[in-house]
Amino acid sequence: MTERRQPPPASPSPSPPPTPPADRPVVGSYPTYEGAQRAVDFLSDHGFPVEHTAIIGSDLRMVETVLGRLTRGRAALAGAGSGAWFGLLIGLLLAVFAAGGHNALVLLLGGLVYGAVFGAVFGFIGHALSGGRRDFTSRSRIVAARYDVVADPQVAEDATNMLIKLGWRES
Repeated sequence: MTERRQPPPASPSPSPPPTPPADRPVVGSYPTYEGAQRAVDFLSDHGFPVEHTAIIGSDLRMVETVLGRLTRGRAALAGAGSGAWFGLLIGLLLAVFAAGGHNALVLLLGGLVYGAVFGAVFGFIGHALSGGRRDFTSRSRIVAARYDVVADPQVAEDATNMLIKLGWRES
C-alpha cells in the first residue's frame, strides 16, 4: 500500500502595510509642504503627541526642472566626478587592507585619478552612444497642490485649537 503525502501548508502571505484611516480630520491645510511641516513642528514644540498626526499631499504632480544641455564634455565631466568618488572608495579600501601603511596616500590618489579617468571615458562614450536622446540634465520632484495635516479623531480637536489659538492654522 502506498502512502499519499499531503503537500506542506502554504505559508501565509505577507499582510499589506497598514493604510492611514480616511476618517482622520484635517486640523490644518497648507499650500506648501514646508508650511505643513512647520505646523507639525509647532505642535511638537508645544508638547502635542505628534505621533497621532500625518501630512497628506493632495493633487500630486511630477515637476521636472530642466537644468541645461548635456554635451559630451559635460557627460565626461559628470562621469569623472562619479568615477573619482568610486575610485576614492576603492583606494580607501585598498589602503585600509593593504599590508603596508606607507602607501596609503598613493593608493588613495591612484584610486581617485584612475576612477576619474575611467568615469570620464565611460561618461563620454555612454553619451555618444545614446544617439542624441535625452540631451539635457534635469531634476524631478513630486509636488502637491495642498498639504493637509490630519490627526487621529481623539486628538484632532486639541490640535486644531492649538493651531488656531497660536495662529498656525491656514485653510
